[in-house]
Amino acid sequence: MKADAIVRARIPAETKDRAIAVLEKMGLTASDLIRLTFLRVAEEERLPFAVAVPNQATRDALQEIASDGGQSFATPDDLFRQWDA
Repeated sequence: MKADAIVRARIPAETKDRAIAVLEKMGLTASDLIRLTFLRVAEEERLPFAVAVPNQATRDALQEIASDGGQSFATPDDLFRQWDA
């Protein structure tokens, strides 16, 4: 298929630079990623990754943690002990 369309997007330069560095490690270019992503969207009629809006319980939990109201644990075992208490 002939590549005859151009896609442009504005993103923060730092995000672009970080992504390009990762893509280079994979042997890909930004154009390769865009082409692969668009192909999957066109073929599968969906995004190639999960996108979801958090429900109210999740939003409340995130807000609690953001306001330093959530509990934290040093180790997973500490968390499990709290659950068992």
